[in-house]
Amino acid sequence: MTLRSELGRILQREDINFLLTNRIPRRLATRFLGWFSQIENPLVARASIATWRLFADLDLSDARQKSFKSLHACFTRELKAGARPVDGDPRVLTSPCDAIVGACGRVDGTQVLQAKGFPYALKDLLVDPALIEAYRDGQYATLRLTSSMYHRFHAPHDGTIERVTYISGDTWNVNPIALRRVESLFCKNERAVIRTRLGAGDGGDHLVTLVPVAAILVASIRLHFLDVTMNMNYRGAAEIDCQTPVSKGCELGWFEHGSTIIVFAPPGFRLCDGIREGTSIRMGRALMHLP
Repeated sequence: MTLRSELGRILQREDINFLLTNRIPRRLATRFLGWFSQIENPLVARASIATWRLFADLDLSDARQKSFKSLHACFTRELKAGARPVDGDPRVLTSPCDAIVGACGRVDGTQVLQAKGFPYALKDLLVDPALIEAYRDGQYATLRLTSSMYHRFHAPHDGTIERVTYISGDTWNVNPIALRRVESLFCKNERAVIRTRLGAGDGGDHLVTLVPVAAILVASIRLHFLDVTMNMNYRGAAEIDCQTPVSKGCELGWFEHGSTIIVFAPPGFRLCDGIREGTSIRMGRALMHLP
């Protein structure tokens, strides 16, 4: 088989994947899965999870429960105690979730990459001018959660959540194929912008922001400290002031399926050794060094 024919086959598979996951009625599919996943019937749950296993490497060995009353309960499962040790070093920012690391590194002025050759502007993602300036030439890391991963996310450091901005949007798939084809995809999708002040002392009063980005079949972000679920039906305030203290590793919320969290930190932060595109990371492992 020639290199050209092999590349042709790869591109054809990518075309099919893109069509199947993005050229369908995305909002309708998302609403349907949201309804179906919450059907509380043991037979439906077992059949759904068995089908899920056919298409994904679903590992439930570290789940707190071994049986689930619905597909939704499996999606949003909790872990056994001690399954994700949290790095206690106050000089590091830990990963808020299990993920595969996507584009990461230094913010180029006020631009970052969603994939090679596909930059986007901070103003289009974060909206808030103060945040755009806070992360000019700073650091960022894109963390992609696959469908079979643990879907809850946690505080990366001790601090205070000052504000949450909810931005309604589309539900494009956020897999690597779509990121290489849809310009400024993260800026198009539904998302929450979570501002956290790390506090004085070891935190150095730095402002760190998490941006959970929803996607097709997800479009639902649950935040415990607000006791709300942000999705296509959300009609609450877009700007929510919080002043909620959090400790490193405490649970902040979850996605309904799988998606992406982008972490932004000011200049002076740097990625930890081994953090590069394509590597896997678990919640609680060191992600960035503080200045």
